[in-house]
Amino acid sequence: MMVKQHMLFTLYSICGIVLKDILAISGAQGQFPIVQNMTVTEGGIANLTCRVEHNDNTSLQWSNPAQQTLFFGDKKALRDNRIELVRATSQELTISISEVTLADEGMYTCSLFTMPVKTAKAFLTVLGVPKKPEINGLTKPLLEGDQITLTCVTSGSKPAADVRWFKNEKEIKGAKEVNASGKTFTVKSSLQLLVNRHDDGVAYTCRVDHVSLTATHEETTQVLEVHYAPYVEIKHSIPAPLEGQYLKLECVPHGNPSPDPVLWTKDGGELPDLDRVIVEGRELTFMSLNKTDNGTYRCEATNHLGTSHAEYKLVVKDAPTTSSPSTASPAPTLPDNTGPLDSKDLNSAVTGNRDPNALPGPPDHALIGGIVAVVVFATLCLIIVLGRYLARHKGTYLTNEAKGADDAPDADTAIINADGNHAHAEEKKEYFI
Repeated sequence: MMVKQHMLFTLYSICGIVLKDILAISGAQGQFPIVQNMTVTEGGIANLTCRVEHNDNTSLQWSNPAQQTLFFGDKKALRDNRIELVRATSQELTISISEVTLADEGMYTCSLFTMPVKTAKAFLTVLGVPKKPEINGLTKPLLEGDQITLTCVTSGSKPAADVRWFKNEKEIKGAKEVNASGKTFTVKSSLQLLVNRHDDGVAYTCRVDHVSLTATHEETTQVLEVHYAPYVEIKHSIPAPLEGQYLKLECVPHGNPSPDPVLWTKDGGELPDLDRVIVEGRELTFMSLNKTDNGTYRCEATNHLGTSHAEYKLVVKDAPTTSSPSTASPAPTLPDNTGPLDSKDLNSAVTGNRDPNALPGPPDHALIGGIVAVVVFATLCLIIVLGRYLARHKGTYLTNEAKGADDAPDADTAIINADGNHAHAEEKKEYFI
């Protein structure tokens, strides 16, 4: 009886141990580590976290892609100063890797040491940061008509970077080429240009965009310097020059190198009257215009690539005149036109009254010249008539009493013998031959 009881107790004990082991195994099978894939930029920090929902103090472990143990619980296993423990509990193991390199990329394993061991894998992706782009193929200065190829190169990107060209902030298309170098890529983009004078001072920019450059982009800019022969234009301060006005002519040469100084000439020769005409650098200034300034003015500019010129034809017109105020009433004048007079014009011509809204017109030079010619002609005619008159009346004049003097012995006899006598004194007269 006693043996049977002992055997039954032993059987119950064995069953209890087995049941306990079965329950332990069943609980362990419900524990699974949870991890997440990570992406980090080269040079950054990667945080690797492994969690379990419930744990019975079973240890967690992180291993690198080479299956080297990094941390076992809170115990550091690999001597790498970049790897640090962030948190270690029964339900979490978090570690950090600083200054991440491309060599750190790969599959990391979190292990839960149950029976059997449970594992979870997280892939660490490391982004390669592209280097600042370089522009090659540019020489300074360029000559107008040169053909060049600009090449933009950036390396170290992972994945391959995107390279774009801009001409003064306006995007233009280049020829792209991608080459792999280990885990990273080298990207090259080319532009072919036929340069002209309009490219002088133009900025060409190579811009690199990449997923690792989230807040900005890398770029390099080169400004073209193009040498070309000059061309010239002349700017004037007033459109229709009048006598007495101030006039400034400015010679504006365009060329690279800058064609300084410029040369001013008039009608193919030197500038006259330099006391009135002032030359200061590229400017030619007339202080007070008159008609002697009329002519063709030429500005010439030269650099080592050529010579160019521009011309300005100056025609000085009469300045408008206004009648000065006077107390005397002006002589009435008729309007200078060939049409019939209306009542207003006739009234103005007769009375001398002018329309207060009428603007004074320029003087009639033909009318003034005609009046002067008439006055001169009348004066000449008067001189000729007066001369002829004086010439005809030149000589000796005798009275009637003197006619008998040639035959009379004395004066009394001459008077008696003269035509007429004192008895007819009322008939004595003097006549001029």
